[in-house]
Amino acid sequence: MTSRPHPSNPLALAVLALLFERPMHPYEMGVILKQRHKEESIKLRYGSLYTVIELLLARGFIAARETARDGKRPERTIYEITPAGRDELHDWMVDLVGEPAKEYPQFEAALCLLPVLPPDEALALLRQRLKRIEQTTAALAGEIASISAQNFPALFLVETEYRLALLRAEQVFVAELIRRIESGWGPLDLWRGVHEDREATMNKIYREFGGAPMA
Repeated sequence: MTSRPHPSNPLALAVLALLFERPMHPYEMGVILKQRHKEESIKLRYGSLYTVIELLLARGFIAARETARDGKRPERTIYEITPAGRDELHDWMVDLVGEPAKEYPQFEAALCLLPVLPPDEALALLRQRLKRIEQTTAALAGEIASISAQNFPALFLVETEYRLALLRAEQVFVAELIRRIESGWGPLDLWRGVHEDREATMNKIYREFGGAPMA
């Protein structure tokens, strides 16, 4: 295992994985990531790609193999993974696959602050979100079915299947949350009170559940 932390940008992991396949230059890396639709799982910006390459070079995980010119195009440096880079790639993958990490999804952040929105508005937005999730889920399932029908190896679709599984789980959760709110969950009168008489309602909440009252 490496003694220092892994780079924070998953794009660095993607670069190491590409160079694990074979040496290549940065432009080719970007093209391959686009062709394989990896930008749907890993944020890809060409400026960030070159920054990541500089970081990996500085840490000794990759090395410049040669500089080549194709016709009248500018010179391009071809990079290769080093033995230290292979170790880093393996150790990083071991950590990511084997150890669940606390992540901070934006929707989870919104849910923990849901009382900021009036209940009727929150309900309308959740219905809107559910509709869009249903559309995305259907499109993603169709994409997987279409690609699978071409006998494409399932191993290279696993991140898409994972994304679909997460969407389906969120779809069930949001649908159930909508049902609960419609049934008075919250309780709904307390939630409405936050927006109708914020000071009185918040002081009531503080008295009953702890916390400092509003001045």
